[in-house]
Amino acid sequence: MQDLEHLDHDSLKGALEALLLVSTDAVPATELSKVLGVAPSEAAGALAELAAEYSDANRGFQLREVAGGWRLFTHPAYHDVVERYVLSWDTRRLSQAALETLAVIAYHQPVTREGVKAVRGVNSDGVIGSLKEKGLVREVGRERDRSRAMQYGTTQRFLETFGLRSLRDLPPLEDFAPDEESKRFIRERLSGSAISSTLEEASADIEEEQELLGDAFAGDKAPGSSEEEADGAAADREGEAGR
Repeated sequence: MQDLEHLDHDSLKGALEALLLVSTDAVPATELSKVLGVAPSEAAGALAELAAEYSDANRGFQLREVAGGWRLFTHPAYHDVVERYVLSWDTRRLSQAALETLAVIAYHQPVTREGVKAVRGVNSDGVIGSLKEKGLVREVGRERDRSRAMQYGTTQRFLETFGLRSLRDLPPLEDFAPDEESKRFIRERLSGSAISSTLEEASADIEEEQELLGDAFAGDKAPGSSEEEADGAAADREGEAGR
């Protein structure tokens, strides 16, 4: 094998390919350059050339710069084939609930469990725990108010998994809304009033339920029921004992 300290340009690219194939995370060019004993600029240039070569040849994989490093990805044109293959054995794939929860955290971070619940409308504690185990979500701090609730955000692995350089590369969420009403709903849900609006909706639901119950609800509060009825029975027993 050729001495790594005297790599020619083609051998450098071959060595970079070998390192990228055994790397599970995105690797910065500076780290690769240290391993190969070349200048960071030389490694970065060779990586950019490899990425262009794969693209021009329309290979089944691509080399992309994501999350501050370089990583090999399957070509988007073959994602359907890869998905069918991976889903046949991947027991750790994300469920619909996990994808929804991850989207809320990604677009609204830092966000608490209650914040996620306010957007999704259901308790997401278990899903958040699963996303933490997969390394896609992490604890980033606590609320500054009295609750001191834990806040969550996405991780470096999240960026790598979805092929993003940074959170700025996330597409506008409203682009996925089919109509103006849906866009307005998304804006409201992701505003700071999401939780308070949910509480207001719950209060309105209770009031509406009370109106529907009408006399039946009033009867529950009438004298002679519950505690008042029990107090009256006790007083009768005391009177009989006195006689």
